[in-house]
Amino acid sequence: MTPMSSNTVLLYFEEDQAAAARLAQAATLPLALIHRHHFPDGEIKLRLPVPLPSQVVVLRSLHQPNEKLVQLLLAARTARTLGATHLTLVAPYLAYMRQDIAFQPGEAVSQRIIGRFLADLFDAVITVDPHLHRVATLGEAIPTSEAIVLSGAPLLADLVHLRRLQPLLVGPDEESAQWVAQAAARHGFDYAVCRKVRHGDRDVVIELPATTVTGRAVVLLDDVASSGHTLAQAARALLKAGADTVDVAVTHALFAEGAVPLIKEAGVHEIWSTDCIPHPSNAVAMAPLMAAALLKQSLKGATP
Repeated sequence: MTPMSSNTVLLYFEEDQAAAARLAQAATLPLALIHRHHFPDGEIKLRLPVPLPSQVVVLRSLHQPNEKLVQLLLAARTARTLGATHLTLVAPYLAYMRQDIAFQPGEAVSQRIIGRFLADLFDAVITVDPHLHRVATLGEAIPTSEAIVLSGAPLLADLVHLRRLQPLLVGPDEESAQWVAQAAARHGFDYAVCRKVRHGDRDVVIELPATTVTGRAVVLLDDVASSGHTLAQAARALLKAGADTVDVAVTHALFAEGAVPLIKEAGVHEIWSTDCIPHPSNAVAMAPLMAAALLKQSLKGATP
């Protein structure tokens, strides 16, 4: 890959070192650590490397996001004072995108609030498969000059193509339709989408599509796996309906405590995910795709 501008650095936090190294190698960027200290009362102190170049890329995947958002606030504002004129956030997972309307009076619409917060800090945001429902584009959620969406679905489809013969891709609910259709188009897979009726965070009912699943190698594909209840219900229903095997492929492996055993107990054979969130199920590398987006952004910025 063509190197990015020599006037660009990739900043990262200690726990993101492995992911940052992969991205830095793919994008041919120099790496620099943001040093962090926790005080006994819970406050944090950050120290950025000096001097800083004019263009700064910050890698921070926003699972378990609350303290990370404070870290981004401190890091971005400090980078500006140190001379950075263009800041890009690479957030492979983007938090607080689910709540795009107030379902009850008085609810905070977190997508609008966090989106504006990030737009005020960064000139560009690059993310993977953000969970947008009633909002059509990432730019509506994060009103910054560049809001770039990448997708793990095609790369997951490549993996499925290698692992399963003539698979049937199934989305566990209506919201998954966009990713399932995109993945299916990659290799001409058959696909279908279930219907989910939710009664609470852990209380859902899955209705299978009319498609025949008997004897098929079914892969449940979605953007996020969290509690695992939706995937587990769908897997049980598919196996009961005659599916030969059921596997799971997701972009974001959030997987709350107990989620993986729950999914496995439902009869799921294998679980595959991208490395947007570190997890033992990681099977697809996103660094090359994110590096390509950074390079494109850099070349566009260099155009007279």
